[in-house]
Amino acid sequence: MLIEIPVIFFFMAFVFSMLGMGGSQVYIPILFWFGLDFKTAAIPLGMLLNVVNSSSAAATYAKKKMIDWRIGLLFGITMLIAAPLGTYVNHFLPTKLLILFFAVFTTVSGVLMWVGWKPKKPLTTKRRTVLGLAGGSGLGFLAGLIGRGGGSFVVPLLYMSGISAKTAAATSALAITFSGVSSFVSHLATAVKPDWLLWGGCVLAVFLGSQLGSHVMATKLKSNAIKKIFSVILLLIAAILILKDIILA
Repeated sequence: MLIEIPVIFFFMAFVFSMLGMGGSQVYIPILFWFGLDFKTAAIPLGMLLNVVNSSSAAATYAKKKMIDWRIGLLFGITMLIAAPLGTYVNHFLPTKLLILFFAVFTTVSGVLMWVGWKPKKPLTTKRRTVLGLAGGSGLGFLAGLIGRGGGSFVVPLLYMSGISAKTAAATSALAITFSGVSSFVSHLATAVKPDWLLWGGCVLAVFLGSQLGSHVMATKLKSNAIKKIFSVILLLIAAILILKDIILA
């Protein structure tokens, strides 16, 4: 087992767990760069680590009573249902146009979070239900469309709907656990015989990193710090999408 991979993933999980993101968009390319086959090894293991990270963080946030359960469950279930439809439609639409759309959406979200824009009126229970159903369905469909996890889209949408940055990140961790489990199961069938030492080391590292990161977020970080960190992450993701999947594709 390459000891560098679990060490790297520990720090990745520490950061992503604070932001309500699973991290598969980073785990998978890193595993590929270290020599694992992309389809049969990197993706299955990356999706497993995504679930470990999000579910571990969600458990911490649940204990701290930071999760908006109504909207989190609605997002999670509708994303779970809508993602396969997006994956199917992906075959009929131009990929570059879709990625450009997401890059623009991600950039706008990052800028709005950085400047602290929020609606003046808080969401009512009815509006939160509508947001969970419509937002979860739309993001699940679109995430399936380009093969990305939903955490980088769930958090800014929740935040810009009037939910605090800390609650948005905690709720996102719950929601993306649903879609992550579905993605992992669907890719498990393509996995070759796992390197159990590598898998075990990575799972342990991600679990420990997510536990530490979620506890730091729950007890130490302020919502404003989370907004700034997440804004930078979103802008980096947008830049990578444009460079890797549009300009260099």
